[in-house]
Amino acid sequence: MFTGIIETVGEVTSLLESTPGTYRLELQTPLAQACTLGNSIAVNGVCLTVITQTADNVGFDILAETSNRTNLSRLETADLVNLERPLSISSRFDGHIVQGHVDTTTRVLSITVSGQDRRIELRLPEEFEQYVVSKGSVAVDGVSLTVSELKEGSFAVWIIPHTWKVTNFHQLSAGSIVNLEFDMIAKYVERMLLGQALNKRKL
Repeated sequence: MFTGIIETVGEVTSLLESTPGTYRLELQTPLAQACTLGNSIAVNGVCLTVITQTADNVGFDILAETSNRTNLSRLETADLVNLERPLSISSRFDGHIVQGHVDTTTRVLSITVSGQDRRIELRLPEEFEQYVVSKGSVAVDGVSLTVSELKEGSFAVWIIPHTWKVTNFHQLSAGSIVNLEFDMIAKYVERMLLGQALNKRKL
């Protein structure tokens, strides 16, 4: 489990297609020294397993399902990615519950500056509208954010200077593709309500 509080960014050193639709991703990151093989790391919000490790680099395998559902297969050399290690039992819980299971990608519609802050508006795919509420939580490229505005077909979040600086958000622009993970509790509630509705039909 993750919290959406980014520890650091990593720089893509290579992304090679292993077989059609699957990839080997390698990153340079300060977290490499603290990693061991088999560790999990959220990369742009995607839970991946460390399969190679040196003093400065870590490598991951990306399966076809992951490459189809996320923005990882779009990465290029020198791109920055957001990194977070899993929550430990002794850690403080500062963000919201993030599983590292990305639901979909979406497109950045606009980025506007207001003083030192930035407002990012993102397209909201119709099939996921029920999971987004004003002042609710959403993970964008693994970053825990609060939905500040909700419109038909889009939503907006505000980024403070610290988050803009320590994540990969400063490399985003209109048209960029980002990963979205919606609130896990909302998904369970939806599933339970659907189950209740099905049971009533059987009675």
